[in-house]
Amino acid sequence: MTAALFASTALAADKDTRCYELRIYYAAPGRLDALNARFRDHTVKLFEKHGMQNLGYWMPQDNTNSRLIYLLAYPSREAGEKAFRAFGADPEWKKVQKASEANGQLVAKIDSVFLEATDYSPAIKSTTADPSRVFELRTYTTTPGNLGPLDSRFRDHTIKLFEKHGMQNIGYWHYMPKQRGAENTLIYLLAHKSKATAEESFKDFREDPDWIAVRKASEEKAGGSLTTTNGVKSLFMNPTDYSQMK
Repeated sequence: MTAALFASTALAADKDTRCYELRIYYAAPGRLDALNARFRDHTVKLFEKHGMQNLGYWMPQDNTNSRLIYLLAYPSREAGEKAFRAFGADPEWKKVQKASEANGQLVAKIDSVFLEATDYSPAIKSTTADPSRVFELRTYTTTPGNLGPLDSRFRDHTIKLFEKHGMQNIGYWHYMPKQRGAENTLIYLLAHKSKATAEESFKDFREDPDWIAVRKASEEKAGGSLTTTNGVKSLFMNPTDYSQMK
């Protein structure tokens, strides 16, 4: 076996083929604490019972919309959908749901997107490196045809420069096919010591001559910015007390 063939075989064996689901719950007015209690005391255990892997649970630092954000992993999208059907039909869940909603529903709205790890994402796993860490969820919307070039820039340069400036790469994902935005969206998760530390790290990153050169070269090749106007979104989040990832 040649070295090149061995390398490609090893890469294929190491490829993360799991399906991830990012779910955002908007709590009904005044019900966020009750929603967290239901997850803490019941839901996360029932998810595990039905084969869903709990990776992390967070609330935005600026949580005016009473959001709970969490990340699950499944062997495949089909397995995830099957697991949720089984969860929804579980008599224990039905009992918990009925009791918790005796005074009204806990959730006003749910957003969900299925994700697949990029080939340059670090291994995605639940860790508690530092319970005081803050997390940053970042979403990039690319200009037409530039998701590939953006991936190349992250793969070859950006993630290393993030590490250089003290940011921890947690995971990088694309939307799975047949979802709105699948052709032009990159979503990733970073960890920082604090929001202030993150802001300082990004300031140093943007002023780094290596980054300036990389950005200039990539945009010259693409004929302009790789992301749309206002196409970079950032959300700082704190892990819940029951989150596996902290």
